[in-house]
Amino acid sequence: MARLTRTESQARTRADLLSTARDLFLTDGYAKTSLERVAEEAGYSKGAVYSNFRTKSALCLEVLGLIHETKFAEAAELLEGDGTLEERLARFQDWAERTLGDVGWTMLEFEFAIVARDDPALQAALVSSLAVVRGMIGARLQGLADATALTLPLPAEDAATAVLSLGVGLGILRAIDPGLSAGLITDAVRAMLSGSVTL
Repeated sequence: MARLTRTESQARTRADLLSTARDLFLTDGYAKTSLERVAEEAGYSKGAVYSNFRTKSALCLEVLGLIHETKFAEAAELLEGDGTLEERLARFQDWAERTLGDVGWTMLEFEFAIVARDDPALQAALVSSLAVVRGMIGARLQGLADATALTLPLPAEDAATAVLSLGVGLGILRAIDPGLSAGLITDAVRAMLSGSVTL
C-alpha cells in the first residue's frame, strides 16, 4: 500500500476527527463532549484536534454543516427521483418519519443554538449556515415546482423558510413525543406546490 502524502494524511485525520465528534455530539450532546475526548476517542493527540479546529464550537458548526448536507441530499434525492409528485412526496414522507425528531440531532441543534445566543460571532456563523440550508431548500422547492409545471404561492426563499421552520419545530416536538406524525411537513410541501398556501 502506498504511503499517504502529508496532505492526504491531514485530510484523513480531519475526517476521522469529524466522524468521531459527530458520534459523540449526537450521543452525548455538545456540553458533555470535549475536544480532549474527541482526540482520545479518535486516537489522536489533543494537538491534532487543535490544529484542525480552533474551538469546540468551530468543530460542532462543521459537524452540523455536514449533517445538514447529508440530510438535505437524502431528501433531495427522494424528491428528484422518478415518479409522480405524489410518489415523490410519499418517499419524502417515509424519510421524514425516520428523520424528523431524531433525538441526537434535534437536541444537538437546540443545544448549539442556545450556546450561540451568547456569542455574536458564533451566532453569525450559525445564521450563515442556516441561510445556506434555506437556499438549498428554496432551490429544491422551485425546481420541483418547475418540474411539475406548478407555481409556488410565495417566493422560493420564503417558502423555504416556512418549510424549514415547520421541520425544526416538528423535529423538536417529535423528539419529545415520537408518536406525532411527520405528515405535516409533507402536507406543507404539497400545499406549497399546489399553490394553496399563502402567508
